[in-house]
This record gives sequence, structure tokens and C-alpha cells, in this order.
Amino acid sequence: MSLDRIGFAYNPTKEAALALRDRAETWCEARHVEHWAVAAGECASVVKELPGTGALVVLGGDGTFLRAARAVAEVDVPLLGVNLGKVGFLSKVETPDLETVLGQLVAGEFDIEDRMALQATIDPGGRGEATEMFFALNEIAIARGSLARVCRLEVEIGGSHLATFTADGLVVSSPTGSTGYSFSAGGPIADPTSRNFIVTPIAGYLTAIRSVVVSPRHTVRVRVADAYDVLMSADGREDRRLAIGDVVEVCEFRRPIRLIEPRGAVPFWDLLRKKSELLPS
Repeated sequence: MSLDRIGFAYNPTKEAALALRDRAETWCEARHVEHWAVAAGECASVVKELPGTGALVVLGGDGTFLRAARAVAEVDVPLLGVNLGKVGFLSKVETPDLETVLGQLVAGEFDIEDRMALQATIDPGGRGEATEMFFALNEIAIARGSLARVCRLEVEIGGSHLATFTADGLVVSSPTGSTGYSFSAGGPIADPTSRNFIVTPIAGYLTAIRSVVVSPRHTVRVRVADAYDVLMSADGREDRRLAIGDVVEVCEFRRPIRLIEPRGAVPFWDLLRKKSELLPS
């Protein structure tokens, strides 16, 4: 399948991303490929451009990629990341290879990977009246705010009580997000194409349960039993303050997010090893 319209979502705060955007547009113009470019954080503008677009190419690090993923959650267009960050587990392409990969997209030389995503709702007071829905490709985190006070979180999985954690918080991760906040909290790394939740307390106090892997047919329900200051965030953004008694429910998003795998791209486990070598020991 070849593509005749490409979108570019970029990080406007990085000079390198702006230069990469210019390179991409110059390449498209020289080959008469229809294209557009919008800052990744301007979600409504990205969504408006997505219909009729064959691929959304993200120019930036993982944070930029996650902002772009929020847009394609509304309009189903496959994503491809070009890495400008330090680690970039979500990106399959490095900056020098941009033009080569654009040629592959136009020629249809790529495959598609389905990635499980998450959605969360907040039910104030646990009354069964959810007020907001949030999308996340990586994780939903419920964690203490700026004050160094732990919170108590009651966790149910599929209607069964798992544990009441006294901790800095809790991360519910997708397989794609298992290399992020979840891993930092002590969770396992999962194959990104698998379909599971990973539930991991953050700095849990005197708990025998460190991390569990859960089928997506279940809903993870987290009730704030006690806290002085606690927030819920989706992919590190859209922070919402929670109160005692509030319930956050996390389930599988209604459809997978599609990621582009260019022919010859480094397999995930090789990428994991190479990226891990860049991290401080």
C-alpha cells in the first residue's frame, strides 16, 4: 500500500525538529507528495488534517509521539516516529534516515503493528457517575502531588480486590508503555504487541505485590482510600486532582493504535538493548 498524503507532527520548541520538518517538506515538494505539518501539541488542528492522510510522521521524542497518539485515537491513521529524544523507544527512525523512510512510505515498503491503548474514567466519590474519559498509549498514573506524603489506594481487578497499597502511587501501563514510568517503578518489560495491563505500585510500603500482569478483558479499578494530595495523569499530561473516595477505572481502548514498521527497521528487542546502552548505569 503506497501513500499519497503524509502528515508531520513536530515539536515546535526544538530547533532540530523544525529543521527536520523543513527537510521533510522539501522532500515532499520535490516529489509532488501531498503533505501538511502541524505542531503535535495542537491536537484539534492535527485531528482536522488527519482524514485522508495515509501516515502521520512524528518529529520529536517520546513526549511528542504521545501527543500525536492522542490525535490518532480520534481519527485512525498509522503513526511513525523519527527520534529527536535521548532514548526514543517509540520511534523507529533516526534523523539521518528521514528521506529514506519517506521513500519507503510512498512506495508502500512498510508493515503495520497494532498497539493496545488504554482509556480511563474518573468517578467522583465512586458513585457510578464517571465525568471524564482519558486516552493513553503508555500509562495511566495515580500518584501523590508535590507533598512527600504517601497515599492509600484500593485496587480491584475484574471485581476482585487485589490489594490496598500504601505508596507514592500506582501505574497502570500498556505493553507499549512498559519501558516507561512502569519500568521505573519496578514493572516488567512486555512485548509491545501483546495485550495486557501492567499494574505496578510506585515505591510501595511493606507490600508483597510488586507488579501484576492483567488480561485486557478486565477493568482495573483504583479507589483513593486516603491521600493528602493525589493526581491522575494520562501519558504524563492532563493532570487531574483526585479526592478521597474518587475512583479511577482503566480498561482497554476501543481499538488499537497502528504504528508503522518500515522494512528493515530494528526489531524491538534489539532496539531495547541498544537504547538501554545509552542510559546511565
